[in-house]
Amino acid sequence: MKIAVVGASGNAGSRITSELARRGHSVTAIARNPEKIAKEHNVTAKKGDAHDRPGLAQLLAGHDAAISSIHFLASDPEKLIGAAKDSHVGRYLVVGGAGSLEVAPGVRLVTTPGFPAIYRAEAEKGAAFLDRLAEEKDLNWTFISPSALFIAGERTGKFRLGTDQLLTVADGKSSISFEDFAVALADEIERPAHICKRFTVGY
Repeated sequence: MKIAVVGASGNAGSRITSELARRGHSVTAIARNPEKIAKEHNVTAKKGDAHDRPGLAQLLAGHDAAISSIHFLASDPEKLIGAAKDSHVGRYLVVGGAGSLEVAPGVRLVTTPGFPAIYRAEAEKGAAFLDRLAEEKDLNWTFISPSALFIAGERTGKFRLGTDQLLTVADGKSSISFEDFAVALADEIERPAHICKRFTVGY
């Protein structure tokens, strides 16, 4: 498939780009500084700005799927969603956050007392992005939330999928590596199972 990755030079975006490329997909890797994108087979680096709706729509046009992997505080959901719609891309997938996941019925992680203040603003913007996507009637979207701890690690291919609840192990830890998150996202593109829904991935 032809797949565009917006934010391809970031922690998650770079792993997603590599995972898709190694599976044989043709990847358009989009970033403000395309020189930061690693040179790989099946990857074409392009300069793009998430705040430029017309320019981004032009970059996304003609792709089977587009992935948004950029910080919510550094972007505008209306411009990103608008660009995806304007481009008529087949699918629009968003690298989400864990803050919007529930720890109890109707209770989002970001609203709990122990949620780190340093991450709260980003998490709240991510939750708002998900709520905005849920209103869309003309976009084939999927929002993928990582677990609470989202860090560099190994590509094991062994993880669990969930829906709206935070995934934890016996000791309460909630984590996923960038590498395994990329595997789960690539699997979803190849075998769609969460159309116009959010899902989560964790160990």
